[in-house]
Amino acid sequence: MNFLAHLYLSGSDVEIRLGNFIGDYVKGRKFENYPHKVQLGIKLHRAIDSLTDSHPSTKICNELLKPELGRYSGVVTDVLFDYILANEWERYSNRELKNFTRTFYMQMLQNYNLLPQEVRRFLPFMIQSNRLYSYKSVEGIHRALEIMSNHSSLPGKADYAIVQLNSNIELFKTHFHLLFADLVGLSENEFDVQLG
Repeated sequence: MNFLAHLYLSGSDVEIRLGNFIGDYVKGRKFENYPHKVQLGIKLHRAIDSLTDSHPSTKICNELLKPELGRYSGVVTDVLFDYILANEWERYSNRELKNFTRTFYMQMLQNYNLLPQEVRRFLPFMIQSNRLYSYKSVEGIHRALEIMSNHSSLPGKADYAIVQLNSNIELFKTHFHLLFADLVGLSENEFDVQLG
């Protein structure tokens, strides 16, 4: 799962949300340096990633992208799933997406001192471009994939990813919702997170 899904699955607790947001940037046992609820958010992030990576729905979607993206297909699937979540947000939340993203940005700025250096570097750009809300448009996820390929080893195949999304949109939607139902269960039942 990519940023938007992780944040939704954190519920409304700011520290859990922060931990889930920084989960990829806190390695090994370094999570123990954070306050208890931030630690819980980091553990939730890791559990979400583990379930997502092993889920049959993720594997089916990854296979569609593998011809051009190979081992990076999972990263791109995560972004495409955020596009689906952003466009079907009302199915899962009674808060408007724009309001949800603005609240999140404000919360992260208020807790800036807890963020790892790498997150501090990209957060202003995320806010300026309103990256999370931009996932609602094809242009937004195209741009997100381009940014990722410019700052990582992800191949520059944003056009290919969008073609696959458009050609297989119903399949991606079906498998996103199957996976997300299991992730909601994980957050609510194993981490006692209140979603909505």
